[in-house]
Amino acid sequence: MSKFDVIVLGSGPGGYVTAIRASQLGFKTAIIEKESLGGVCLNWGCIPTKALLKSAQVFEYLKHADDYGLTIENYDKDFDAVVNRSRNVAGTMSKGVQFLMKKNKIEVIMGFGTLKAGKKVAVASEGGTETVYEADHVIIATGARARELPSLPQDGKKVIGYREAMTLPKQPKKLIVVGSGAIGVEFAYFYNAMGTDVTIVEYMPRIVPVEDEEISKQMERSFTKSGIKVMTSAEVTKVDTSGKGVKATVKTDKGEEVLSADIVLSAVGIKTNIENIGLEELGIATDRDKIIVNDFYQTNLPGYYAIGDVTSGQALAHVASAEGILCVEKIAGQHVEPIDYNNVPGCTYCFPEVASVGYTEEQAKEKGFEIKVGKFPFTASGKAQAGGHTDGFVKVIFDAKYGEWLGCHMIGAGVTDMIAEAVVGRKLETTGHEILKAVHPHPTMSEAVMEAVAAAYDEVIHI
Repeated sequence: MSKFDVIVLGSGPGGYVTAIRASQLGFKTAIIEKESLGGVCLNWGCIPTKALLKSAQVFEYLKHADDYGLTIENYDKDFDAVVNRSRNVAGTMSKGVQFLMKKNKIEVIMGFGTLKAGKKVAVASEGGTETVYEADHVIIATGARARELPSLPQDGKKVIGYREAMTLPKQPKKLIVVGSGAIGVEFAYFYNAMGTDVTIVEYMPRIVPVEDEEISKQMERSFTKSGIKVMTSAEVTKVDTSGKGVKATVKTDKGEEVLSADIVLSAVGIKTNIENIGLEELGIATDRDKIIVNDFYQTNLPGYYAIGDVTSGQALAHVASAEGILCVEKIAGQHVEPIDYNNVPGCTYCFPEVASVGYTEEQAKEKGFEIKVGKFPFTASGKAQAGGHTDGFVKVIFDAKYGEWLGCHMIGAGVTDMIAEAVVGRKLETTGHEILKAVHPHPTMSEAVMEAVAAAYDEVIHI
């Protein structure tokens, strides 16, 4: 039986990052993976979807070339080639993780891992053989998968999840997307841009419901303008896949409506991968599909830890990575501070992009803050006008009393690359005055942050 200092169960962006940091700290480390190094994020999530979205964006540029004074007479898309490019990008990134494992001298163990007493993990290989490994510290990072609704059972062909949506053999003519979180709106944008007739069905009163209300309204305007049909306060109650396509019965405030499509994409959230890994047998505490941990990701059982989607924090790749690093640094005896989950940015990569951090305006008011709010539209941005993408704005929220930066919300081209300014500013307890006096380069999209802050303090120049 092999003995390690740290064993990590799962190799997604939580698991493999944790393993690398553990190795850097001098721990003899192993990582267990049942499918592909990099987990869902690298193979079926964050990375390959961005490749698909880039192809859609380039295709849209071709369609609107005349807006830029260019003439392109013949252009078309090759759906298979677009999908293959995405898979190749994912493959390259997964190989990169393999390299990082070798570089950091981390033992990679392929197979399905089951937790055992005494800080042991039994790994069943594809061939059926079982090997038991032991460690001083076992870190659970098994992630999550697409959640299935009873009214929307997935058959992998007509009713699909995000995995199938990335590798469809044929582009659908009509697509219904159920759910308008990040996964739903990203696929809605991709397929609409590629020429599919797309309808979004959202149970909540507005799309991207976790975002600031003004962001949601702008997103719906932009999507509607691009030809996506948006149905809010709506629920798919049943689907009929007996015919050539699929018929979805949608319940709304106005009654029932039957929608026809080639495919229904279910994007209604995630389900954690905590079944059959030994939690119940060991007595590791869970609550509502999540493993209970303290601020340093220790479970109720000494020597066992959990990070990423299986815990109660935001189900985001960068959250899992940060949690894993903090977890092993704590194990190593370093001084670490708990993660401030209110300063974790969220990004959605449809078009226009969405990025946000901190409180929404509604949340800030509910917390009892007296607030100052500033907005700057990209219609007033020289860089946005030159780039041809003026939909969207930057919105900032400050505490009127002390100047604390409570929240920042953006929608527009490239905003996912801009939100880090607000994250760092909030981490450093930056005030609005300091952002105003920090000179921003012109012409850039980032100027909109400074201008939005100026608007909050009645000093805005360009609107």
